[in-house]
Amino acid sequence: MSIGQEHTLSPAIVLASHTMGLAVIRALGSMGVPIVVVVYDEKEDMGCVSKYVREKIPAPHPEKFEDQFIGVLVKCADRLGGSLIIPTSDETLLAVSRHKAILDRHYLVACTEWNITEQFIDKKRTYALADAIGVPAPKTTIPNSAEDVERYSRTIQYPCLVKPCQSHRYYDRFKRKMTRVENLGQMLAAYQEAADAGLETMLQELIPGDDAQGVNYNSYSWDGKPLVEFTAEKVRNAPPGLGSPRVAVSKHVPEVLEPGRKILQSMGFYGYACTEFKKDARDGVYKLMEVNGRHNLSGLLAVRCGINFPWIHYNHLLYGELPTARDYQAGVYWIDIIRDIGYSLKCFGREHYSLSQYIQPYRKPHIFAILDRRDPKPFMRRCSNLARRALK
Repeated sequence: MSIGQEHTLSPAIVLASHTMGLAVIRALGSMGVPIVVVVYDEKEDMGCVSKYVREKIPAPHPEKFEDQFIGVLVKCADRLGGSLIIPTSDETLLAVSRHKAILDRHYLVACTEWNITEQFIDKKRTYALADAIGVPAPKTTIPNSAEDVERYSRTIQYPCLVKPCQSHRYYDRFKRKMTRVENLGQMLAAYQEAADAGLETMLQELIPGDDAQGVNYNSYSWDGKPLVEFTAEKVRNAPPGLGSPRVAVSKHVPEVLEPGRKILQSMGFYGYACTEFKKDARDGVYKLMEVNGRHNLSGLLAVRCGINFPWIHYNHLLYGELPTARDYQAGVYWIDIIRDIGYSLKCFGREHYSLSQYIQPYRKPHIFAILDRRDPKPFMRRCSNLARRALK
């Protein structure tokens, strides 16, 4: 029996409840943890209607109104003090990490201090660190002007990427993770578009290879050591090529363990992280894409395979149970069914998958990102949100 199960379980306060937050809600709620959700985007969030949620607390947007957002959490400490706070979006992670010293007086906080967080939130810092310690990564430069872009264009092969230093801000503004460019004109336009929005960007080589070359290294670390590790391979992304996974599969990928450990250790990171790599078709080397110091989009995949990272995080911080390495089931698929069906129909014939390859994840052992007959309301809310958006 876990230490946590020998106690009356303290609440977990989940900050944001989109796909990543829903995964944490279900991972902990299914273990009997009382779930409190802080919601700042109710029009899009769907985890807040999960059967596991005991209480929903409205709050202002953590990035637009950071002090007020933290004020809501401090105010709730009168009755929720001692609970575990888990930020599940980049916006909540930034706010909580910057104010961790204040929140630590009232709660147990499941994120790193700002001096660590800024190393993975700001991608230019991540790539600079990777270069310094010898972790392979794409060739990257930081332009400060259009002239810098033009100089870089003389040394790069197209296509290449204009990529944000802070991904969540770029996505909020343009609804895409990055921009692929085929020539200098497109590169200058993408750079200027981001600069006009006050967003810093990087110019980066495009690592060749299809979506299935992407790998997630999921780990729980403490005192500089990885205690629990889990790897998964992406199957297809939404949108294809440059998006986030819509299907992934658990798989043992030993090649990413050493570089994954090395970059986290160099940051001084502790707790849960999802570190992303892509295998370079030119040399077969896995190149670092990014480090996410929060629970990730396909978080329920590890749970389905036997490693419940949110429960590990919870038991460790609240009850001092230090986790140990464990094996996991390979060959299990995680499917975001709405995005997968939508993009499969949209891109059929252009993705080079056969019909059987599209269907395979549904015929093998799998777990859905949102759809769950035991907890149906989040999926219904998600469908309602999409229908409302389509009508607009």
